[in-house]
Amino acid sequence: MRIAIFGGTGFVGSYITDALIEADMQPVLLVRPGHEHRVRQAGRCTVVAGDVSNAAAVDSVLGQADAAIYNVGILREFPARGITFRELQLEAPKRLMDAAARLGLKRFLLMSANGVKPDGTAYQRTKYLAEQHLAASGLEGTVFRPSVVFGDPRGRMEFATQLMHDIVESALPAPLFYPGLLPTGAGAFRLSPVHVRDVARAFVSALLSPAMIGQTLCLGGPDDLSWREIIERLAAVRGRRKLKVPVPALGVATAATLLDRFEAFPVTRDQLQMLLEGNTCAPSALHSLGIDPVAFDVQHLGYLNNSADKRSWHQNAA
Repeated sequence: MRIAIFGGTGFVGSYITDALIEADMQPVLLVRPGHEHRVRQAGRCTVVAGDVSNAAAVDSVLGQADAAIYNVGILREFPARGITFRELQLEAPKRLMDAAARLGLKRFLLMSANGVKPDGTAYQRTKYLAEQHLAASGLEGTVFRPSVVFGDPRGRMEFATQLMHDIVESALPAPLFYPGLLPTGAGAFRLSPVHVRDVARAFVSALLSPAMIGQTLCLGGPDDLSWREIIERLAAVRGRRKLKVPVPALGVATAATLLDRFEAFPVTRDQLQMLLEGNTCAPSALHSLGIDPVAFDVQHLGYLNNSADKRSWHQNAA
């Protein structure tokens, strides 16, 4: 089976590529010029040069495939550079879905995110609308909504690596954000970290299962952890304890209002809002696909002791 994959050279995409090859499928990747070195197992892949704005390149990729995966996404937009949620998380996937339907390609898998909704942040809203377009497209779609994804970053951006660098290894105390005026429940919002290999395996399993057509799968790890617990587990990887202090989200949001247009500012208002909302989901979808999810614990976070990735957590991902 030949699988078109858009966003196949990023963090999650590199693991999806590996999982496809392990399942004896052939990835057909759209790769931006200059990024060819990021293709995993290039000798086992078909590579087409271009990006999602290049209709001819998109048609070339889809025309060589039996199914498609859209895995392009960003964590922060930079409109001056043409990097926006609307373009990469809504308009581009819509164009690809329409092209797939036009070319007679039926199966389409979409990477979304847990917590998407029509009245949320621009990040949440564009991903939600892309899901709606897939549902109305006539394609045999499956949507994946992972919580925060962790695992060896392979030199890319990754949740735990960035928290380790930006918070645990910082000389400053770890911030326990809280809404409102009183620090009640500071750092109590919860996440369900899911391992990147489990996410990649879910894509492959869904491709092989007709029962997954039309499904929306929330992907969470085995534990719902508070922000405080996540910081403590990351610190434990280093064999240390981390001082933590309550920090009012209002103050950070106010600063972000003035400064989040600058790339050096570490967090946007929307990112802070989504963090405070929490991001949990049960591992039941993984179980239904025959996957026993990996825990967010010291054993499975050991890669953090070897990671040289020092990029800030606001950078783009795919």
